[in-house]
Amino acid sequence: MCYDDTARPPLPPIAGGAQRAEGRAIELTAEDDNRFTAFSARTGSPGGPGIVILPDVRGLHQFYRELAIRFAEANVHATAFDYFGRTAGFGDRDDQFDSMKHAQLTQADWVALDTAAVVAHLRSPEGGGADRVFTVGFCFGGRHSFNQAARGHGLSGVIGLYGIPAPRSADDLNAPVLLASAYECPVLGLFGGADRAISSGDIAAFRQALDEAGVQNELVVYEGAPHSFFDRVYAQYQMQCKDAWDRMLRFIAGRG
Repeated sequence: MCYDDTARPPLPPIAGGAQRAEGRAIELTAEDDNRFTAFSARTGSPGGPGIVILPDVRGLHQFYRELAIRFAEANVHATAFDYFGRTAGFGDRDDQFDSMKHAQLTQADWVALDTAAVVAHLRSPEGGGADRVFTVGFCFGGRHSFNQAARGHGLSGVIGLYGIPAPRSADDLNAPVLLASAYECPVLGLFGGADRAISSGDIAAFRQALDEAGVQNELVVYEGAPHSFFDRVYAQYQMQCKDAWDRMLRFIAGRG
């Protein structure tokens, strides 16, 4: 298992403390009329940055609802969304839901359409009126987050944690390393050095592709950290989690 279902999102480092943010379940509709559920958390003030959270294969799991609140507490409007409305129907998922099956059915174009709807929500007054929008994704969502840089959303940056950049097979045309030449914004990639699914060579090839395309990038490898280190029990990898938060918040703040 690449995650821990008992884990909660690590707290972001917030200078001076922060008021507890609250979130709410919402319904959004993509351009192709797909209805899907999402969870939105706003900061105390309109404007500023917003972020689309692309979950791992679990979809809109409680971890990602809480993560949206964590971002709001760090002064970033945040909305996490459910990928599986087209294949599993609209609504909540119970513990018996076969998320892996539906993740395998999910298409890149669908993710881009739903992401566009979340971006529009974040830019709206209801979503916080964000004046610049980013994406962040994890594993399955990390790869999709990287690739939103090529989808014309007008993003200020994309962040991926342990998103596989290399092709998974000969017919995998959605590998970030292949799409990097079409990226339109900066990239922050955070990887575990002990990740069995992503080699150092994969990361080096992704960096080279981004550099050759003139895409500003920062790809960080945490030596000894496994895949999904950010959504494991926090005490196991607290140094890596703190550094990941620091880098994400600096990345967002640096593009104001």
